Amino acid sequence: MTPGARTQAAIELLDTVIAAARDEGAAADTLIARYFAARRYAGSKDRRAVRERVYAAIRALGERPASGRAAMLALAADDADLAATFDGGRHAPAPVAPDEPVASRGVAPAWLEQALADAGLDEDERAALVDRAPLDVRLNPLRPAPELVGAQPIAGLPDARRLPAGFDLAPFAGAVEAQDAGSQAVTLAAAARAGMTVLDLCAGAGGKTLALAAAMQNEGRIVAADVDRARLSRLAPRAEAAGVTIAETRLLDPGREAAALADVAADVVLVDAPCSGTGTWRRNPEARWRLTPARLDRLVATQARLLDIAADRVRPGGALTYIVCSLLDAEGSAQVAGFLARRGGWAAEPADLPLGRAHGTGWRLTPAHDGSDGFFVARLRAPC
Repeated sequence: MTPGARTQAAIELLDTVIAAARDEGAAADTLIARYFAARRYAGSKDRRAVRERVYAAIRALGERPASGRAAMLALAADDADLAATFDGGRHAPAPVAPDEPVASRGVAPAWLEQALADAGLDEDERAALVDRAPLDVRLNPLRPAPELVGAQPIAGLPDARRLPAGFDLAPFAGAVEAQDAGSQAVTLAAAARAGMTVLDLCAGAGGKTLALAAAMQNEGRIVAADVDRARLSRLAPRAEAAGVTIAETRLLDPGREAAALADVAADVVLVDAPCSGTGTWRRNPEARWRLTPARLDRLVATQARLLDIAADRVRPGGALTYIVCSLLDAEGSAQVAGFLARRGGWAAEPADLPLGRAHGTGWRLTPAHDGSDGFFVARLRAPC
């Protein structure tokens, strides 16, 4: 592909990403894979170059752009080589017309950037939300791994390692799990121990379930529950590879979770709740273009409902750990404050994790401060 053809491919891909963000369609990675599956002529260097341009535009633009061309023109404004590809040549974009729309740079849509500022994130903190994320892994103490060449330890997390970009994890399946350092840190807030009964209420594919099992030395019981059949089905083979035998899966019907869990009385309940994902924009930058105030309101309502379901499953004197990969107070400290206001006798316990700092009713991790994804976590103690 010529340089101009690469730019035109990036424009076409951005058009599909913009439409998917507007209409709740597929993720950018999926769209890129589909695009090149239909264009086998594109070599690996072409695919890499186009992908880099697409993601450079996504990271640079806070507001969802009107078109892929407007998005690419925003990058071209600061890149003479890229601007030169708008020459109207074969397979290249048409020349730039006077007064043609150009997308605006920024970290997030204006309403969302204001919400982040209101949550105490300054300009530098907000800018770091769209940096590139590193590759972090968790070593599985139940299945010791061979040496990971190039791995760097992460202070305070003995099982965490940071690996070079592109490191192939396939040969280490079961012994090594891809898991952000922040995710590992907030899971420690559950303080799960051997012999406990633990409920992982929003288990998904089981990343935190496996970490909990390791902390419990594979002794006790973990009920891993979720409403997503496809994601939950991935836990069993992962658990087998990791040597975890104490986790059982339970598929829940949306809206009927409480009835399906009525027989569970847990020492610890972990709620890794569905959220806006504002703390994971480094990995999913187009998520900024998908979030709306209405969608955020729905997520906040779901989180409150899940907290109440979880609280009913905690034994007297037990603990509930609430986690969101969000940095918005509506999903974090305000959500927990609302829970405490309606649940008499419950109390928030101070956290002391190896990453992060106190924030409102809990503990917060941010990319700029901690080099991890962004999280809010709170540990809540049930009345005896």
